[in-house]
This record gives sequence, C-alpha cells and structure tokens, in this order.
Amino acid sequence: MDHFKRVLPRGCMTLLAAFGVSCGAHAAGAFDPESKWMSGDWGGTRTELLDKGYDFSLDYVGEVAGNLKGGYNNDKTARYSDQFALGVKMDLEKILGWHDAEFKLAITERSGRNLSNDRISDPRAGQFSSVQEVWGRGQTWRLTQMWVKQTYFDGKLDLKAGRFGPGEEFNSFPCDFQNLAFCGSQVGNWVGSIWYNWPVSQWALRAKYNLTPEFFAQVGVFEQNPSNLETGNGFKLSGSGTKGMILPVELVWAPRVNGLPGEYRLGYYYSTAKADDIYEDVNGQPQGLTGADPKSHSSKHGWWVVAQQQVTAHNGDANRGLSLFANFTVHDKATNVVDNYQQVGMVYKGAFDSRPKDDIGFGVARIHVNDDVKKRAQQLNGVSGIDDYNDMGFVPIQRTEYNAELYYGVHVTNWLTVRPNLQYIRHPGGVSEVDNAVVAGLKIQSSF
Repeated sequence: MDHFKRVLPRGCMTLLAAFGVSCGAHAAGAFDPESKWMSGDWGGTRTELLDKGYDFSLDYVGEVAGNLKGGYNNDKTARYSDQFALGVKMDLEKILGWHDAEFKLAITERSGRNLSNDRISDPRAGQFSSVQEVWGRGQTWRLTQMWVKQTYFDGKLDLKAGRFGPGEEFNSFPCDFQNLAFCGSQVGNWVGSIWYNWPVSQWALRAKYNLTPEFFAQVGVFEQNPSNLETGNGFKLSGSGTKGMILPVELVWAPRVNGLPGEYRLGYYYSTAKADDIYEDVNGQPQGLTGADPKSHSSKHGWWVVAQQQVTAHNGDANRGLSLFANFTVHDKATNVVDNYQQVGMVYKGAFDSRPKDDIGFGVARIHVNDDVKKRAQQLNGVSGIDDYNDMGFVPIQRTEYNAELYYGVHVTNWLTVRPNLQYIRHPGGVSEVDNAVVAGLKIQSSF
C-alpha cells in the first residue's frame, strides 16, 4: 500500500501534465476511508482536475448469488456477475467557456453468469426478474453514455442530446437492491424488447422544463434499434437497423414534506416500432391454434408511477431516517407479455448510532403475466397433445411472479459499500410448478 501511495503521485504528474495540474502532497491517500475514491486524491491532482472541470470515475459493481432452497434446479451453487464503468464528466463552461454546458462519456464492461438462468427458472420460461441485476444485455464492452447537456433561461430549460438510455432520465429509480425488480427503471425491465436500460445506449434527445423549483416536465425521443443489443455492436454509432422511436413524457414533483425530500413521477411512453400481437394471428384467430404469423401492430404504449418519500428523520438528522417507495407500471395488453407490475418497499438510513451511514432495505414486487399468454400456452399444449409439465415439449403456463428482498448495507468506507441480502422468489417465471426459491446474495459497490 505504501508503495502504491508513493508511485501514484509520480504517475499522475506524468499522465496529467497535459491538463496543467500539479500533484499536491496533502490530500487523501489511496485506501483512505474518508476519501470518495479508493485510489485517493492522487496527491491533490483529482481535486485540481475537478476545479478545472474534469471529473474522472471508475466504478465497480459485483454481485454474488447462491440458491439456498428451491428453484427449478435445486443443486446448490453460486454465480458471480460484475460491471466496471469508466467515465469522465466535463464542465464545458470551465473548459471551453460554454455557458451552463456539460459533457459525459462512459464505457462499461460486464462479465459473469446469472443464477436465475442456471438454477432458479425453468429454461422454457425464464425468470422475469433476476437475482443479479448487474447481469444482462450481453456480457461485453459498451459505449453507455456520450452526451452533451445545455441549460437555458437561468436553468429553466434543460436540453440533453447524444447516446444514453431512457431509464437514465425517465422512470428512473435507484439501484441499491440486488434483485432486478427493485433496481432502476422498471419499464425497461418489462418492455425490454423496445426500452433498453443501462448499459445499452441509443441516439436520443431529451428536453426538460422546470416549471417551479419543485416541479418539471420532460419529453424525449429515443432511437428504437434492436441491433444495439447485439454483443458486437457495443460501440455502434450508425442508425442502421432502426425500427422506430420511443417517445416518453413525464411529470416530476420533488417536494419537501416536513423538511424531508420526496420525488413523484408520472409518465407515459409510446413506441412507433411495429410489435407482434401475443395472441392473435394475421387473420384475427388464435395464433397458438393456427400457427400462422402473428398480427402486427404499428405501435406499443404504457405508463408508470414512481413515488419516493422520506417520512422520518433520525433524532432530528435528516440524513438519516425512514424512506418509503413504490413503483407501478401498466403495459399494452395486445403486445406485451407482462401487462402490469407493482412494487413497494422501504429503506432506513442510519438506524444505529454506531453505524450512521449504513442502510437497511426491504421490498416486495408483483409481476403479472398477460392472461393471453396463458391462453396461448394452453392452446399450444393442446395442439401438441402434451399435458405433462415434465415433458420438455410442454409450454409452461405463466401467471404471476413475486420477488422480495431484504438487505443490510454496510458503509465500509466512503468508497466501498457491501450489501448482503436475502431474496425470495415465488413462482419464478410465473410458473407455479417451479419451487419457490430462497437466494442469498452479496452486492459490492465501489468507486476507484
């Protein structure tokens, strides 16, 4: 460790001289628990870079999950997934003199395996949620953010353009839980065929107008391009393969109730990309019976509500206390497998005076499958003559999946949080024949 502390300032003098920054001697060192970064302040260089408008970051998320009981395959094992995110945020007013403008670039890399696929879910149906949210969308390198943001009229109008995902701005939600049903934009989890969450990016434009200090409205236009999901297209910039646009609109209210912060979101999305009907064929007949091509729709839509509110302060400290949250989404019944989703939960920060920065979280989620999906599966099984669930030719009947998670977040240092958690999944994939599963997890979040 001492060698690392000695070498890093010399390295930063060489690598960062182009920015006109020196490496000070009285800054937080590597592994300092009070620093925001594991590698420290680079001898003061990092703070100087921030003052000049350059904010470099390297963040890490790692998740372990092991099946304690139940699931489709009850052989005990564990899986590990992780993500690195390397980025820089630039204050263009400080750097180039562009008033109220900033630029962000982020590249991510995901790797590992997912316990939901390997043990929890029936492979014929899958699990709707995931016990490791950091897994997915291809275990590969991606250009996740590349955008410019500019504000006008004393900050009332905010424009953002470039490459980013809709969940970064619309239907946004924190991601401290390890189960996907409590992490990030939930719309993207249940209409993932058109709405791509982090780390996938697409060309986009977002306009936000602040009506009052507590209330704003925003609208967006996002490219809908399935080719962005392909593993080899992580850095694709061309628009080839585009099928349409996603047009989200949202109202956001961020009040302070009794001096405590809250945020309430009401939104709607409309996709212009063609979408297949999940039940009817081109002639309006049950596709599960006829085997004909599915009926095509010219659009797809849905809406959402997100509510977060801190309701108590711990011994008068507003940085500690109980917060409640809820998420609800509703989706197009004609084209979407999941037609509605609900989630509620709580987070308590600083419950113990000896651990004022630790947090405790608990949440419960319900993912409801469109009844037409069930009817189509029953028709397919009728046509094939297979009624035995254990026959691999049987199409599982999907109804509702439930997820619950309890975690305790240990604030080890200002740059490291470790969250052991316990998850319960009832009817994985909405399939009642699959045993309810109990999963032990561990989520690690760190900033280098």
